[in-house]
Amino acid sequence: MFKRKPKFQLPIDTQVKETTKDSNQSNEKTESKNAFELIRTSMKSDDFVHYCYPVMKHQYWISYFQSIVDPDVLHKDIMCHLEKASGNSLENVKSAIPIENIIITSDVDTIRNKLHTGYVVIQFEEYDSICLLVQSESHQSRSISMPEVEFSVVGPKEAFVESLNININLVRKRLPVQELTVKQFEVGRLSKTNIAVLFLDGIANEENVNTVIQRVSEIDFDQIIDSSFITQIISDNHKSLFPQLVDTERPDRVVAVLAEGKVVIIVDGSPHALIGPTSLVEFFSAFEDYYLNPLIASTFRIIRLFAVSFSILVTPIYVAALTFHYELIPKDLMGTLITSRRGVPLPPILEAVFLELTIELLREAGARLPTKVGQTIGIVGGIVIGTASVEAGLTSNVLLIIVALAALASFTTPVYQMGNTIRLLRFPFLLFANIYGMLGVVICFCYMLTHLLRLTSLGRPFLEPLYPSRLQDLKDAIFRFPFSSSPKRPMKLQTENPIRFNSKKAKENKDVDE
Repeated sequence: MFKRKPKFQLPIDTQVKETTKDSNQSNEKTESKNAFELIRTSMKSDDFVHYCYPVMKHQYWISYFQSIVDPDVLHKDIMCHLEKASGNSLENVKSAIPIENIIITSDVDTIRNKLHTGYVVIQFEEYDSICLLVQSESHQSRSISMPEVEFSVVGPKEAFVESLNININLVRKRLPVQELTVKQFEVGRLSKTNIAVLFLDGIANEENVNTVIQRVSEIDFDQIIDSSFITQIISDNHKSLFPQLVDTERPDRVVAVLAEGKVVIIVDGSPHALIGPTSLVEFFSAFEDYYLNPLIASTFRIIRLFAVSFSILVTPIYVAALTFHYELIPKDLMGTLITSRRGVPLPPILEAVFLELTIELLREAGARLPTKVGQTIGIVGGIVIGTASVEAGLTSNVLLIIVALAALASFTTPVYQMGNTIRLLRFPFLLFANIYGMLGVVICFCYMLTHLLRLTSLGRPFLEPLYPSRLQDLKDAIFRFPFSSSPKRPMKLQTENPIRFNSKKAKENKDVDE
């Protein structure tokens, strides 16, 4: 049988064009359907608004989330200008609206992301695949207040807030230079949190900057609520008790470390910034030290270091001395200790753990309760429980005084995260002191020192400038030398421009009357 030829057959090129045309129409319908499905899915939320807005001979379909859109911007800057738009072109509508961030797109992912971040969707028809996205997000943030964690008597009284743009503004007004570079990232599959990495181009070490940018950009987590999330994710050692990034709420401290060549991370929604790389000695240096006389500041630093050492070691030494080393106690003091421990049924270790846990319970209760109630609980609870425990014969007067002084000394740490570390370090020291005596205290100290020697912050040694030794950086470590003695930036940061100022010219300047 012979096959019958068709009466008419299109040329091959024409067939390809017709097929392509049909395919494009199908894709447009699919995109239109996807965009409509996106809006229809959003309508399940009660705060989603989707309605037709008639203007003269035209009509617009407007969609947005009422809870995150600024109504003033919507009515004054968007809807009232739709009447001025001529023709059925989104370009004309875009030119009529006096807002900078306006996007014309048909990409469903872009529409979804912008819609959930405070953008208004404008369409000519309800089922159009292409739409206009106008920024109209509502910025709700508290006003700039005084620092609460890093309060200082001398110096600026401004602290970061939960708005990323305001925090960057607080930094830029103190560093009005073009070298200040801000790199922003969107992190978190669900939260879509904006994170900014700040550094001074030409000063900060490029390796440090690339390390921070790489770690931040590669974060794969569903939600980033606060800067503490970033600290736990990008730290070199996640199992260490020691914080490896400095957490600060002071813009002046951020500006100072940026000028030194460090890198700063600011998270939208967090009133704290992260500073790195850092070292151990920086956690015991309050920024108020730079507003005081160098001699006074150096004295305060030594007092803090002594207080931290006292807080960690005094209770373990008491337990070790009473358990193993009676000969270390002076005769005059031995009588006082015997009198205070008369009638105490508990061994020194249980007595010390009981008081340490009592102090921690009072501290946690005071921190979690409202401010006025927390202060009352801390003061009254400490007095009542301390007095009652001594009268009941559960603890001795001497150990009660020692534990109270140790708790008071731990509060001298300027950085809150390091203060928590100091609180926890006392317990392993107590355990080793009860097992091995003073030898146990030394063994535990060696373990801690070994850990600190191996610890790094963004790849830099955590014990710098103590080890590896940097003689130049020691001028601002344990002691604070005058500003004139530090013409160079810290060697440990390996900055691209190590010179801070010309020391020779500074010495040549004389008063006018000379």
